[in-house]
Amino acid sequence: MSSQFSLRTRRNEFGQRRGLFTGFDHWLSGAVIGLLGLGVALVYASTRQWFASNGLDPQYYLKRHIVNIIIGLLLAFGTTLIDYRLLRAYTPIVWGVGVIGLIIVLIPALGSTVNGARAWISLPGGFQIQPAELAKISIIVGIAMILAEKNDHNSYPSNTDVMKALLVAAVPMLLIVSQPDLGTTIIISASVVTMIAVSGAPTRWVVGLLLLALLGGFVAVKAGVVSDFQLKRLQSFVDPSADPQQSGYQLRQARITIGSGGLIGKGLFNGPQTNGRFVPEQQTDFIFTVAGEELGFLGSALILLFYSIILVRAFTIARRTQDYFGRLMCIGVIAWFAFQTFENIGMTMGLMPMTGVPLPFISYGGSSMFATLIGIGLLQNVHLRSR
Repeated sequence: MSSQFSLRTRRNEFGQRRGLFTGFDHWLSGAVIGLLGLGVALVYASTRQWFASNGLDPQYYLKRHIVNIIIGLLLAFGTTLIDYRLLRAYTPIVWGVGVIGLIIVLIPALGSTVNGARAWISLPGGFQIQPAELAKISIIVGIAMILAEKNDHNSYPSNTDVMKALLVAAVPMLLIVSQPDLGTTIIISASVVTMIAVSGAPTRWVVGLLLLALLGGFVAVKAGVVSDFQLKRLQSFVDPSADPQQSGYQLRQARITIGSGGLIGKGLFNGPQTNGRFVPEQQTDFIFTVAGEELGFLGSALILLFYSIILVRAFTIARRTQDYFGRLMCIGVIAWFAFQTFENIGMTMGLMPMTGVPLPFISYGGSSMFATLIGIGLLQNVHLRSR
């Protein structure tokens, strides 16, 4: 009997060790890998020709993008190693680190300004990090911790709980607004409202927050909180001729580039608009225009299919877990990915205002890549502990 018990024990231990590496959601992992692979090709396609024609290294962005992906995948895997339920105990530390990063960028000697927003910290080797991207994680985890407390005792969050959750989100969001970074603020707001709505909080909070967001946007524009650069982007959404030399020009060229691809596209590396560098910031915020021109409707549809798989699998993970903290955390990540994807693709097609947000898993940018892959790590973490 003892030998049989010992054998079963060893088998269980082996299964647990094996599950650490093979227990991931394969559909979720496959869709992410698919988007990362397409992103590598599109970033290279959007930069190689211009760099080569100017006597520069055509693989400059390609190499840095691959480095960002490798670091992001390591961060994602590291996120899965610690039980997310233990992360709940360290949530105040995670939230505090996020706030400290947002404060650092506002210090003139440490923060750097890009496109009118002081949102970056310069690092050695020419790299930069954007704390606002990583703050998305700390806000989602912080709100999930507070709203899950009452559900652990089979009751819904009270008005006091919702106010605490809003305070957790308000501090970093005010720091992000002061940069100013309108796009990230909108995305975080979408995640916050979605998490509150799913938590079972009174409906009046959701309605009130939506009305407050509209009022806050109007006041921000009138009070001059929104920079001239961002204001012109919003005006170009209503009237593309409002800023014909900058944001209006960018929007027109983006539409032309996407529309020129037709059904099957011009072929990878063969897009005239992309090779001519007609769309500014094409490797970052407007990377979807490269897909539209060079991969066509079918290639763009494949990208949307991968995003759909990620969202469906994330929703399945959230539905299956019995732990409410894990469920709310998944809901926050789902709202973040869904709204940021919709906003980025929508703005390249003129369906949404230009807010300067990257396309998850595809756009060039280390901070965005790190944050989104950590978000995938959180989803896989919940999946592993819910089986």
